[in-house]
Amino acid sequence: MIINPDNVPSRSTSIYPEKFRPRVAGRVKKALGNAAGLKNYGVNLVTLAPGSSSSLRHWHTRQDEFIYIIEGEITLVTNEGEQILTPGMMAGFPAGEENGHQLVNNSEQIVVYLEVGDRTPDDEAYYPEDDLVAKNGVNGERIFTTRDGILYES
Repeated sequence: MIINPDNVPSRSTSIYPEKFRPRVAGRVKKALGNAAGLKNYGVNLVTLAPGSSSSLRHWHTRQDEFIYIIEGEITLVTNEGEQILTPGMMAGFPAGEENGHQLVNNSEQIVVYLEVGDRTPDDEAYYPEDDLVAKNGVNGERIFTTRDGILYES
């Protein structure tokens, strides 16, 4: 199936609990994989405004993730510190590695990148800098709790 990204709807909302949403303000995603009917993995075309973040710093128990930088300069934050990524560079985040990652646009220009992740059932995401855990619900929705298991209201 051929898809023109210009025809894919943009989404700037976040599924994070309300108190965490301001930290990803300025992030816009286009679900290219969904538009193409993909079922086993997702592909998003992401645009980050200056000062915005891709996500809270996190790692997944079962989901591999991959990013490819198309435009702009972005800071990758991991357990090892900060690294600058420029167009043509990529990074992968294997499932189960407890190395939280996050992209932050510290530049004055927009950043555009592709984000790819599989849709493995029973995945959990852990956020080392926040009291937050994400799990997949029975219908595929993300359920957010504290580390002690207390449910966050959306």
